[in-house]
Amino acid sequence: MPGEQTRVRGAVGLRHVDQEVAEYVWQPVDLPRHVSPRPFLHPVRTLDGVAVTELMPSDHPHHLGVSIAVPDLAGHNFWGGRTFVRAQGPTRLDNHGTQRHDGWVSRTPESIVAALAWAAPDGTVLLRERRRMAAVPLTPECWALDLSFELTNVTAEPLAFASPATNGRTDAGYGGFFWRAPRSTARTAVFGPRRRGVRHLHGRRGDWLALTGATGPDARWTLVFVPVDERARADRWFVRTGDYPGVGSCLAWERPLVVPTGGTLRRRIITIVADGTLTVDRAVRLAAAATAHATDG
Repeated sequence: MPGEQTRVRGAVGLRHVDQEVAEYVWQPVDLPRHVSPRPFLHPVRTLDGVAVTELMPSDHPHHLGVSIAVPDLAGHNFWGGRTFVRAQGPTRLDNHGTQRHDGWVSRTPESIVAALAWAAPDGTVLLRERRRMAAVPLTPECWALDLSFELTNVTAEPLAFASPATNGRTDAGYGGFFWRAPRSTARTAVFGPRRRGVRHLHGRRGDWLALTGATGPDARWTLVFVPVDERARADRWFVRTGDYPGVGSCLAWERPLVVPTGGTLRRRIITIVADGTLTVDRAVRLAAAATAHATDG
């Protein structure tokens, strides 16, 4: 049911020092085809144990914690839900792809590298993926999820990554890295280095972006998203705080992104997971620390 924990056959935890802070579900079960089944991270928690992801919420059952999801890959839906069709709008189509776990490249308590295959509805593999997730200690008060992915086109033709925005829906440039946060008992807010609010940050580029919320009076949290490679920094932010709280880094906002046969698309984003509501100055310092970690690593 939407909003409930899906059953899993395979999951592995990510640890920060001696504490499990995230669970990577590499083999979920009971996911219907229309959510575009895929591995995901959920729950992700702060060091105080506050959950900062949501799984299959009733408003968007195809939102699966933290995942890599694309609404239009060569006409196939790897996001879930309806497909935006030009001159027609959101349409229910039987075009949902599946991401499947293909094996482990490496695995430690603090770091996971997994191999995945992206398959079209007929089973044809379009992409081979290498996904790395690591729990990084930044300060005694917070930790960071270092997530990178490499998507390689294994077909005989170029593959186009598209979005509702490229297909005609204004400002709907989602697809790629996406973090679905939990609904907040307080106002969910978003801010960047110089501006705050969805109006000023959605669809724009930036060195970092922070989302804050609360799931209780003593359960305030802040997520700071930091694109740490040149290609990720060139992507635009997709931001929601009203109808639901979520942040993504869009692969195709103005035009489709075409990957040639044998070509590989790479992105890396570090997300700082902190208790409490951070100030802009604190977010700036933590974003700098995350960038330094990426440079050193």
